[in-house]
Amino acid sequence: MFLATLYFALPLLDLLLSAEVSGGDRLDCVKASDQCLKEQSCSTKYRTLRQCVAGKETNFSLTSGLEAKDECRSAMEALKQKSLYNCRCKRGMKKEKNCLRIYWSMYQSLQGNDLLEDSPYEPVNSRLSDIFRVVPFIPDIFQQVEHVPKGNNCLDAAKACNLDDTCKKYRSAYITPCTTSMSNEVCNRRKCHKALRQFFDKVPAKHSYGMLFCSCRDIACTERRRQTIVPVCSYEEREKPNCLTLQDSCKTNYICRSRLADFFTNCQPESRSASSCLKENYADCLLAYSGLIGTVMTPNYIDSSSLSVAPWCDCNNSGNDLEECFKFLNFFKDNTCLKNAIQAFGNGSDVTVWQPALPVQTTTATTTTAFRVKNKPLGPAGSENEIPTHVLPPCANLQVSLRFLLGPLRF
Repeated sequence: MFLATLYFALPLLDLLLSAEVSGGDRLDCVKASDQCLKEQSCSTKYRTLRQCVAGKETNFSLTSGLEAKDECRSAMEALKQKSLYNCRCKRGMKKEKNCLRIYWSMYQSLQGNDLLEDSPYEPVNSRLSDIFRVVPFIPDIFQQVEHVPKGNNCLDAAKACNLDDTCKKYRSAYITPCTTSMSNEVCNRRKCHKALRQFFDKVPAKHSYGMLFCSCRDIACTERRRQTIVPVCSYEEREKPNCLTLQDSCKTNYICRSRLADFFTNCQPESRSASSCLKENYADCLLAYSGLIGTVMTPNYIDSSSLSVAPWCDCNNSGNDLEECFKFLNFFKDNTCLKNAIQAFGNGSDVTVWQPALPVQTTTATTTTAFRVKNKPLGPAGSENEIPTHVLPPCANLQVSLRFLLGPLRF
């Protein structure tokens, strides 16, 4: 009885929390910074804080006296009362990089560490069901394209993309720089990544997700899904770097650092959750995952036979940080929240479809939003948590049709 009550209460709690978090008084960090600079008291403290951050990056804490440290601490406390303290950014916004720069300067100072525990992005709080509602049920779209044998949903999704002007435009925009030619044997990865980010930031999820998270029944389909981001340019390299080295490289870039923090926040697994997601929100997890594509941390399906994904890295040459490296890598490869989210989109379902059941722990891996927190040793992800793309997870019950769940669809 308790589990059933909890099951129906969680969506309501999520709604209430989202309403509180996304209140209208929270500014993006660019506007909050401009507002602060117009106020004498805030401007003075903000400039002091920025000097503290600059000093921190040059061993400020080791060379400064107690008086300087007290001044920095005072500036931090004063800014906690300003809108700048609670500011966030929006993915794909016009001044996203500048917004993120402001956010991280505040976060590092006020939190006192550089662990990526919180996403710098304004919560979207959407649902997969919202994506399904904006158009007729996904298969109906494919009736507009040339008939092909059933089973290759990824090919259907690509054809549906070509029927949408926005999707076709941005897909063509990344295919060109991501594809090698006779005159250009090496692709321009920087331009390829930028175009991929624009594709996933600008194209409606019903199309971009349709190509990236399409459900498959055969290898031809899964391989097409794996090739969606043109991995030969955007993903693969001659050698695989160490994952912790790649993480450090990512943290030097505001976009990559923020997208990675967003992924860790929104795809956090939870074995006691019916959906296997701590936040009980598949849409936010898929949005965070797709946001990584086009950064140095670009992930992709590791093969054509599973839903396991990973960045292009491994844990060779990790030395004493081997456990830490496996922990980072397994957050991608062995992430049941992400796998279930991909599975749900492919099946046209959502978190609300899952039925209350006693938690079944299929893995002993425990993750955290902090990037580098030592824990018990974790080996490479095994196959025990693989979810075949044509079979529902055992705790799911999808006997309720999507049309019944969402009600009548309007055209």
